[in-house]
Amino acid sequence: MSAGRVVVYGGKGALGSACVDHFKSKNFWVGSIDLSENEKADVSVVVPRDASWEEQESSVIGKVAESLAGNKLDAVICVAGGWAGGNAKKDLAKNADLMWRQSVWSSSISAALAAQHLKDGGLLALTGAKPALEGTPGMIGYGMAKAAVHQLTRSLAGKDSGLPNDALVVSILPVTLDTPMNRKWMPKADFGSWTPLTEVAQLFNKWTLNEERPKSGALLQLITKDGVTELIAAE
Repeated sequence: MSAGRVVVYGGKGALGSACVDHFKSKNFWVGSIDLSENEKADVSVVVPRDASWEEQESSVIGKVAESLAGNKLDAVICVAGGWAGGNAKKDLAKNADLMWRQSVWSSSISAALAAQHLKDGGLLALTGAKPALEGTPGMIGYGMAKAAVHQLTRSLAGKDSGLPNDALVVSILPVTLDTPMNRKWMPKADFGSWTPLTEVAQLFNKWTLNEERPKSGALLQLITKDGVTELIAAE
Protein backbone atom coordinates (compact mmCIF):
# COMPACT_ATOMS: atom_id res chain seq x y z
CA MET A 1 0.00 0.00 0.00
CA SER A 2 1.30 3.44 -0.86
CA ALA A 3 1.27 6.18 1.77
CA GLY A 4 -0.67 8.41 -0.62
CA ARG A 5 -0.48 10.13 -3.99
CA VAL A 6 1.43 13.29 -4.78
CA VAL A 7 2.10 15.19 -8.00
CA VAL A 8 5.15 17.46 -8.33
CA TYR A 9 4.95 20.15 -11.03
CA GLY A 10 8.53 20.97 -11.99
CA GLY A 11 9.53 17.46 -10.93
CA LYS A 12 12.74 17.42 -12.97
CA GLY A 13 14.25 20.64 -11.60
CA ALA A 14 16.60 20.71 -8.59
CA LEU A 15 13.87 21.20 -5.95
CA GLY A 16 11.33 19.10 -7.85
CA SER A 17 13.72 16.14 -8.10
CA ALA A 18 14.44 16.42 -4.37
CA CYS A 19 10.67 16.33 -3.71
CA VAL A 20 10.13 13.32 -5.98
CA ASP A 21 13.00 11.44 -4.26
CA HIS A 22 11.76 12.37 -0.79
CA PHE A 23 8.15 11.29 -1.33
CA LYS A 24 9.26 8.09 -3.08
CA SER A 25 11.42 7.26 -0.04
CA LYS A 26 8.31 7.68 2.13
CA ASN A 27 6.39 5.17 0.01
CA PHE A 28 4.16 7.65 -1.87
CA TRP A 29 2.99 7.21 -5.45
CA VAL A 30 4.60 10.21 -7.16
CA GLY A 31 3.78 11.85 -10.46
CA SER A 32 6.19 14.33 -12.08
CA ILE A 33 5.12 17.07 -14.50
CA ASP A 34 7.87 18.91 -16.35
CA LEU A 35 9.33 19.74 -19.76
CA SER A 36 11.44 16.59 -19.50
CA GLU A 37 10.95 13.18 -17.96
CA ASN A 38 11.84 12.23 -14.38
CA GLU A 39 12.52 8.49 -14.59
CA LYS A 40 12.27 8.08 -10.80
CA ALA A 41 8.61 9.12 -10.68
CA ASP A 42 5.83 6.54 -10.98
CA VAL A 43 4.36 8.58 -13.82
CA SER A 44 6.15 11.33 -15.72
CA VAL A 45 3.99 13.78 -17.65
CA VAL A 46 6.00 15.76 -20.20
CA VAL A 47 4.51 19.18 -20.91
CA PRO A 48 4.43 20.15 -24.60
CA ARG A 49 6.91 23.06 -24.52
CA ASP A 50 5.54 25.08 -27.45
CA ALA A 51 1.85 24.59 -26.63
CA SER A 52 -0.31 27.49 -25.46
CA TRP A 53 -1.28 27.95 -21.81
CA GLU A 54 -4.70 26.43 -22.48
CA GLU A 55 -3.25 23.48 -24.41
CA GLN A 56 -0.72 22.79 -21.64
CA GLU A 57 -3.51 22.82 -19.05
CA SER A 58 -5.70 20.39 -20.95
CA SER A 59 -2.77 18.09 -21.78
CA VAL A 60 -1.54 17.95 -18.16
CA ILE A 61 -5.01 17.47 -16.63
CA GLY A 62 -5.85 14.74 -19.15
CA LYS A 63 -2.63 12.79 -18.60
CA VAL A 64 -2.81 13.04 -14.81
CA ALA A 65 -6.47 11.91 -14.83
CA GLU A 66 -5.48 8.90 -16.92
CA SER A 67 -2.69 7.88 -14.56
CA LEU A 68 -4.83 8.34 -11.44
CA ALA A 69 -7.62 6.13 -12.77
CA GLY A 70 -10.21 7.60 -10.41
CA ASN A 71 -7.94 7.94 -7.37
CA LYS A 72 -7.51 11.30 -5.63
CA LEU A 73 -4.29 13.17 -4.86
CA ASP A 74 -3.08 13.98 -1.35
CA ALA A 75 -0.98 16.87 -2.62
CA VAL A 76 -0.22 18.95 -5.69
CA ILE A 77 3.17 20.62 -5.27
CA CYS A 78 4.29 23.24 -7.79
CA VAL A 79 7.99 24.04 -7.63
CA ALA A 80 8.36 24.95 -11.30
CA GLY A 81 9.90 28.32 -12.01
CA GLY A 82 13.02 30.10 -13.10
CA TRP A 83 14.82 33.37 -12.78
CA ALA A 84 15.61 36.25 -15.11
CA GLY A 85 17.01 39.66 -14.28
CA GLY A 86 16.47 42.90 -16.13
CA ASN A 87 14.76 46.26 -15.74
CA ALA A 88 12.41 48.20 -18.03
CA LYS A 89 15.17 49.32 -20.40
CA LYS A 90 15.79 46.12 -22.32
CA ASP A 91 13.84 42.93 -23.12
CA LEU A 92 11.14 43.57 -20.52
CA ALA A 93 8.38 41.78 -22.45
CA LYS A 94 10.71 38.92 -23.37
CA ASN A 95 11.87 38.31 -19.78
CA ALA A 96 8.41 38.87 -18.30
CA ASP A 97 6.90 36.42 -20.78
CA LEU A 98 9.44 33.74 -19.87
CA MET A 99 8.84 34.25 -16.12
CA TRP A 100 5.08 34.20 -16.66
CA ARG A 101 5.30 30.87 -18.49
CA GLN A 102 7.59 29.31 -15.90
CA SER A 103 5.85 30.52 -12.73
CA VAL A 104 2.29 31.62 -13.50
CA TRP A 105 1.30 29.04 -16.12
CA SER A 106 2.63 26.20 -13.98
CA SER A 107 0.94 27.53 -10.82
CA SER A 108 -2.42 28.07 -12.48
CA ILE A 109 -2.33 24.62 -14.11
CA SER A 110 -1.48 23.16 -10.68
CA ALA A 111 -4.53 24.96 -9.25
CA ALA A 112 -6.77 23.55 -12.00
CA LEU A 113 -5.30 20.10 -11.33
CA ALA A 114 -6.00 20.44 -7.61
CA ALA A 115 -9.58 21.57 -8.29
CA GLN A 116 -10.16 18.38 -10.31
CA HIS A 117 -8.10 15.75 -8.52
CA LEU A 118 -7.16 16.80 -4.98
CA LYS A 119 -8.97 15.04 -2.15
CA ASP A 120 -10.84 16.99 0.54
CA GLY A 121 -8.31 18.40 3.00
CA GLY A 122 -5.46 17.92 0.51
CA LEU A 123 -2.47 20.22 -0.02
CA LEU A 124 -1.77 22.61 -2.88
CA ALA A 125 1.68 24.17 -2.50
CA LEU A 126 2.93 26.90 -4.84
CA THR A 127 6.25 28.73 -5.03
CA GLY A 128 6.42 32.48 -4.66
CA ALA A 129 9.50 34.55 -3.79
CA LYS A 130 10.41 36.75 -0.86
CA PRO A 131 11.80 39.61 -3.03
CA ALA A 132 8.39 39.89 -4.77
CA LEU A 133 6.80 41.14 -1.53
CA GLU A 134 8.42 44.45 -2.49
CA GLY A 135 9.61 46.15 -5.67
CA THR A 136 12.17 44.25 -7.77
CA PRO A 137 13.66 46.91 -10.06
CA GLY A 138 16.58 44.71 -11.17
CA MET A 139 14.34 41.74 -12.04
CA ILE A 140 10.98 43.20 -12.98
CA GLY A 141 9.56 40.26 -14.96
CA TYR A 142 10.45 37.86 -12.16
CA GLY A 143 8.87 40.08 -9.50
CA MET A 144 5.65 40.48 -11.51
CA ALA A 145 5.27 36.74 -12.03
CA LYS A 146 5.95 35.82 -8.41
CA ALA A 147 3.59 38.54 -7.14
CA ALA A 148 0.91 36.96 -9.35
CA VAL A 149 1.58 33.58 -7.67
CA HIS A 150 1.14 35.27 -4.25
CA GLN A 151 -2.20 36.71 -5.40
CA LEU A 152 -3.29 33.31 -6.78
CA THR A 153 -2.48 31.67 -3.43
CA ARG A 154 -4.66 34.13 -1.52
CA SER A 155 -7.49 33.81 -4.04
CA LEU A 156 -7.45 30.01 -3.89
CA ALA A 157 -7.67 30.09 -0.10
CA GLY A 158 -10.93 32.05 -0.29
CA LYS A 159 -14.49 30.77 -0.36
CA ASP A 160 -15.75 29.48 -3.73
CA SER A 161 -12.25 29.21 -5.24
CA GLY A 162 -13.10 25.81 -6.71
CA LEU A 163 -10.68 23.85 -4.54
CA PRO A 164 -11.96 20.84 -2.56
CA ASN A 165 -13.32 21.28 0.98
CA ASP A 166 -10.72 22.07 3.65
CA ALA A 167 -7.89 22.09 1.12
CA LEU A 168 -4.75 23.84 2.32
CA VAL A 169 -3.13 26.21 -0.17
CA VAL A 170 0.18 27.86 0.68
CA SER A 171 3.11 29.46 -1.10
CA ILE A 172 6.67 29.00 0.02
CA LEU A 173 8.77 32.15 -0.44
CA PRO A 174 12.39 31.04 -0.49
CA VAL A 175 15.25 33.53 -0.47
CA THR A 176 17.97 31.30 -1.93
CA LEU A 177 17.72 27.54 -2.34
CA ASP A 178 20.85 25.45 -2.03
CA THR A 179 20.98 24.11 -5.60
CA PRO A 180 24.01 23.06 -7.67
CA MET A 181 23.23 25.88 -10.12
CA ASN A 182 23.16 28.54 -7.40
CA ARG A 183 26.46 27.27 -6.00
CA LYS A 184 27.94 27.45 -9.47
CA TRP A 185 26.86 31.07 -10.03
CA MET A 186 27.45 32.28 -6.46
CA PRO A 187 30.49 30.33 -5.25
CA LYS A 188 31.47 32.93 -2.63
CA ALA A 189 28.03 33.22 -0.99
CA ASP A 190 27.21 32.24 2.60
CA PHE A 191 25.74 28.78 2.06
CA GLY A 192 24.57 28.74 5.70
CA SER A 193 21.86 31.24 4.68
CA TRP A 194 20.62 29.02 1.84
CA THR A 195 17.71 26.65 2.36
CA PRO A 196 18.52 22.95 1.75
CA LEU A 197 16.24 21.24 -0.77
CA THR A 198 15.61 18.25 1.52
CA GLU A 199 14.27 20.59 4.17
CA VAL A 200 11.71 22.03 1.76
CA ALA A 201 10.69 18.50 0.69
CA GLN A 202 10.23 17.54 4.37
CA LEU A 203 7.97 20.55 4.91
CA PHE A 204 5.72 19.48 2.02
CA ASN A 205 5.68 15.96 3.41
CA LYS A 206 4.58 17.14 6.87
CA TRP A 207 1.78 19.30 5.46
CA THR A 208 0.62 16.42 3.23
CA LEU A 209 0.31 14.29 6.38
CA ASN A 210 -1.67 17.09 8.07
CA GLU A 211 1.15 17.93 10.51
CA GLU A 212 2.07 21.47 11.64
CA ARG A 213 -0.05 23.00 8.93
CA PRO A 214 -0.02 26.77 8.42
CA LYS A 215 -3.12 28.82 7.71
CA SER A 216 -4.54 28.42 4.22
CA GLY A 217 -3.50 31.31 1.96
CA ALA A 218 -0.26 31.85 3.88
CA LEU A 219 2.82 33.19 2.10
CA LEU A 220 5.64 31.58 4.05
CA GLN A 221 9.10 33.08 3.84
CA LEU A 222 11.84 30.50 4.26
CA ILE A 223 14.54 32.30 6.23
CA THR A 224 17.69 30.24 6.77
CA LYS A 225 20.39 31.43 9.12
CA ASP A 226 23.48 29.43 10.12
CA GLY A 227 21.88 26.35 8.58
CA VAL A 228 18.59 26.65 10.51
CA THR A 229 15.41 27.45 8.57
CA GLU A 230 12.48 29.39 10.02
CA LEU A 231 9.05 29.90 8.46
CA ILE A 232 7.86 33.47 8.68
CA ALA A 233 4.41 34.32 7.32
CA ALA A 234 4.32 37.49 5.19
CA GLU A 235 1.66 40.02 6.10
